[in-house]
Amino acid sequence: MTLPVGVLDGGGVERSEAPQLFSGGRSFSSDEKNAKTKGALAPEVQMGKLRHRTAPACTYFVTTKTWQNRSLFQVSALADILVRRIITCRDQGAYLLHEFVVMPDHLHLIVTPTETTALERAVQLIKGASSHEIHQVRGQRMQIWQPGFHDWTIRDSADYAAKREYLCMNPVRAGLIEQSMDWPFGSASGKFPLDGPPQKFRMASGAEAPLVTGLSVGAKAPTP
Repeated sequence: MTLPVGVLDGGGVERSEAPQLFSGGRSFSSDEKNAKTKGALAPEVQMGKLRHRTAPACTYFVTTKTWQNRSLFQVSALADILVRRIITCRDQGAYLLHEFVVMPDHLHLIVTPTETTALERAVQLIKGASSHEIHQVRGQRMQIWQPGFHDWTIRDSADYAAKREYLCMNPVRAGLIEQSMDWPFGSASGKFPLDGPPQKFRMASGAEAPLVTGLSVGAKAPTP
């Protein structure tokens, strides 16, 4: 997955998954460590301790990929499981959910973890529980997720708007649909409960940043 210049780190650099920390709160690390019940987690989430830098009241753009970039979530039943888990964790108070999109081989989220839930734990709740339910449905313990995830601390309203547009337009740029609202496994569809952007990222007028939902232009882009 390659994001356009300025979307992830201001320099168009895609970080490889490695146990190291980057400035500005960006890192790859284990997100399913310290699981209380091993049976609820897939083999790929039994990992060593590697920490993300997190801070109170921060909002994050999060990306996590399927194991070996397999297109597991092109199966609607599996995508539905993941979507339900994302919404359930939001409803249970793990985080404020601003935007999300489930792609065939990866997941993007914009979330603000609550005071009682660290970012790492929030991602653990999504990945661990979705893995467990998929295993039950499929009757096997296949690996679902790559270890770890990539997070970017959103800095200001312009950064928030850029991440939001990128996330919502992901299926369009991948050539899967023509309008973002037509993708059934993402917040742009308007079907799911969401939390508005944090006050500090709202425009001066009080209105939310506009969402681009136009058609894809020219040749279809490869899957991000």
